[in-house]
Amino acid sequence: MENNTLFPPIEPYNEFYLEVSSTHQVFVMESGNPNGKPVIIVHGGPGGGSSPITRQLFNPDVYRMIQFDQRGCGKSLPFLSLEENTTQYLVSDMEKIREKLGIEKWVVFGGSWGTTLSLHYAIQYPERVLGLILRGIFLGRQEDTDWLYQKGASDFFPDQFAPYLNHIPVEEQDNLVTAYYKRLTSEDASIRLEAARQWARWEGGIITLLPRETIGEESDEDMLAIAIMECHYFYHHCFVEDDNYILNHANTLKEIPIKIVHGRYDVDCRPSGAYDLKQKLPHAELVFSTAAGHAQMEPTTVKELMRFAREFE
Repeated sequence: MENNTLFPPIEPYNEFYLEVSSTHQVFVMESGNPNGKPVIIVHGGPGGGSSPITRQLFNPDVYRMIQFDQRGCGKSLPFLSLEENTTQYLVSDMEKIREKLGIEKWVVFGGSWGTTLSLHYAIQYPERVLGLILRGIFLGRQEDTDWLYQKGASDFFPDQFAPYLNHIPVEEQDNLVTAYYKRLTSEDASIRLEAARQWARWEGGIITLLPRETIGEESDEDMLAIAIMECHYFYHHCFVEDDNYILNHANTLKEIPIKIVHGRYDVDCRPSGAYDLKQKLPHAELVFSTAAGHAQMEPTTVKELMRFAREFE
């Protein structure tokens, strides 16, 4: 009988900083079985930081779970640094973590932006990937950014979109990411913080199937990290010249077992992105979880993620 109850909370058995450049130190955690099957857990955002509850999707007796805070967020240093902070650097950091820990191959688990980064990593280092577990596909295309931050998701949540939109003067509203980037990189801390609040509350409020109130839920530091890092990456087109990079290089992944779950009613990252990826990877398993939005902890999404984890044991 399948058990879809989360595993009990677990604390890391090892924590350390890895110097990945002259500028950045990445915070890394290991949990579970030190001799178990390695899985690297790639958080979303960008800027989301590692989440303890994600560890509860994996059997701690079976898995050696590796988590890291991407550059500029979580406990990584320096906090909010945009210097040397690109998709390519983050992929390189993952590989440096693998080498540091002496792991030959690992399962790569990512959600949301974490799917983007996981796919970039797997395309560059397919020989290091035992399998991919992906939740809430985000392909990093301009259309995906426009959908969330300009027009698209706004049609489903116009009331929650209004404060985010109206924070920007009318004459700048034709390019909201650019307008927010200007404010989120302002030298005035109060301008940065207020822009971060509007950005983070807009996205944070639409990730679950049932809309939720996020005011007071996250600290100023959390909102700054998610807003500044997301805007930095999306303003720069995820630092990839080919807008369709992932789909155009998907053939590289044809030998890798791939499991994908995407909320059927995900307004944050459209289900069509997951479907597009599946068309390029016929061998991948794609499940649209019922009665689910974008969030990792939607019950039907959790059920599939735990099944995927069991299948890779």
